[in-house]
Amino acid sequence: MITQSTIDYAEARLALDAICAEILKRGKAGVIAVCDSHGDLIAFARLDGAPLSSITIAINKAYSAARERKPTKDIGAAARNPEKGFDIGYFGDPKFTGWGGGVPIWKDGRVAGAIAVSGLPQTEDIELAEMGAGLIAG
Repeated sequence: MITQSTIDYAEARLALDAICAEILKRGKAGVIAVCDSHGDLIAFARLDGAPLSSITIAINKAYSAARERKPTKDIGAAARNPEKGFDIGYFGDPKFTGWGGGVPIWKDGRVAGAIAVSGLPQTEDIELAEMGAGLIAG
């Protein structure tokens, strides 16, 4: 039998609320998505004033990080590598993205899901997603 680590709604909500509070403290707006290990959405928030395009981007970042078990920034870096790079379409899934801000959440040595932030500068998206993942990781 294969056992799977998971993220429950309470954990997803804890990370979501912490990230929302930090974004608001900075006087900004963004979108946060938390998904399970398959990339299916568990929790989502769009703060007032967040770019509408960030809705789909945050969901796709979380999906990509969960499916590939790596940060989306790493997926993008690999795709842009001039010697070993590949087209992001290589994955055969239009939801895959290589913009930074999606990170997997590890529990008991397995990916239990992913969290993503979109709508802020990439460095802040990454920072906040990592903060949220740290609140859930076991």
